[in-house]
Amino acid sequence: MEFLTIGIISYLMGSIPFGFILTKIFLKKDIREIGSGNIGATNALRTGNKLIGYSTLLLDVIKAILPVLYVKINYPELIYIASLCAFLGHVFPIWLKFKGGKGVATYVGILFTINILLGFIFCVTWLLIFLISKYSSLSSLIGSLTIPVYIFFNDQMSNALFFGIMFVLIFYTHRENIKRLKNKEESKTKIY
Repeated sequence: MEFLTIGIISYLMGSIPFGFILTKIFLKKDIREIGSGNIGATNALRTGNKLIGYSTLLLDVIKAILPVLYVKINYPELIYIASLCAFLGHVFPIWLKFKGGKGVATYVGILFTINILLGFIFCVTWLLIFLISKYSSLSSLIGSLTIPVYIFFNDQMSNALFFGIMFVLIFYTHRENIKRLKNKEESKTKIY
């Protein structure tokens, strides 16, 4: 029963569409009709309102931290279930007909909660790739690939499998970006 309860609560927490909510309240716009149509932080930055963009980023990180941290403290054996469900909630939110974000900010929250070092590895990798390329999508893909590779080479095979699955999910959510990167049509992102 705990397994199911934790999965549902983590999913519902992860499914809160902060990008959608903030643009609706403060800009009176539907974020799904702006830029890429995505509800995540990168597209929230495309509204032209940096405060909404960074608030979306922060809240999308926090909505993963809260359930995963609670589970880490009280039910550590279920931490990967909580993590996966929070991530899936963001990508497939029930409130928006299962059309959500790409999951990167939520993934960052998961990483910092499971192991703070993993969060820093992702962020440093993301920032380095972004400074070189200016592509948020490419930075996210390489950053998320770095985690299972790092874990694999540190002899944590069971954890590498989970983070490998997370990379596959992030790869899936970025499939349109990958096509645009391949065709040199991806737009660069301004984060400042």
